[in-house]
Amino acid sequence: MDCLHSLRPVTGRLCSICGEALAYAASADLEESARCGLCRLVPPRFERAVAYGSYEGALRDLVHLLKFGEVMPATQVLGCLLAEAIVALEPSLPAGTIVAVPVPLHANKQSQRGFNQAELIARAALKRLSRASLGENRFTLSAHALTRVRDTGSQIGRSREQRLQNLRGAFKVADATSIANRNVLVIDDVYTTGATASECARVLRRAGAAKVWVATVARTMRESNIVAKEFLQGQNADLSREQEENRLSRAAAQG
Repeated sequence: MDCLHSLRPVTGRLCSICGEALAYAASADLEESARCGLCRLVPPRFERAVAYGSYEGALRDLVHLLKFGEVMPATQVLGCLLAEAIVALEPSLPAGTIVAVPVPLHANKQSQRGFNQAELIARAALKRLSRASLGENRFTLSAHALTRVRDTGSQIGRSREQRLQNLRGAFKVADATSIANRNVLVIDDVYTTGATASECARVLRRAGAAKVWVATVARTMRESNIVAKEFLQGQNADLSREQEENRLSRAAAQG
């Protein structure tokens, strides 16, 4: 696939589950099963997540051109890049048709923007893949299987745990028959902390999906030890708050 050569794919040692940059040098014989600190602490609900490139520079600009600048030709380039990410994921996918589900926007957000960039990119990628050796029946788009029933607002500035909490109950499977006992590929433009992908996978699995994979055009690359450290800090903060609330409750009960 002849996408723009200035947009380079992510390289280096990556987590075999979420695609995060590994902070340690995995030996060659363990590279396929190497996991980042967060995926070892809390295995995600999806089988594997892949992205074409790092969310920075020209790739970040291209995503912004579509989302905020409404430059529709960017859809084709981003779709091409997404198709390359899906091709890289192909060896780990099971045989048969895979249901592609774009991450939905809330109705208010989609009305304001006029389109769902994840759906546009998904359509462009699947159209490109249908012309390739994967065949037109390998992936089928189910654009409305998943809906966003609650407007979660901006996630910018929130930690992964805060994002997960904010997203709880935000998604709902509208058409369970389209994903029941099916293998599902969740598609989005950017993978930041993995909170959106994880919540979508959780909801899809609860509704009967067999397994879930994730493919995005770009992802935020951070060293896995930093991500794991932030997760543990969040867990400790939650525990400290719970302990303080229990202490205050006991003090109130004792008069």
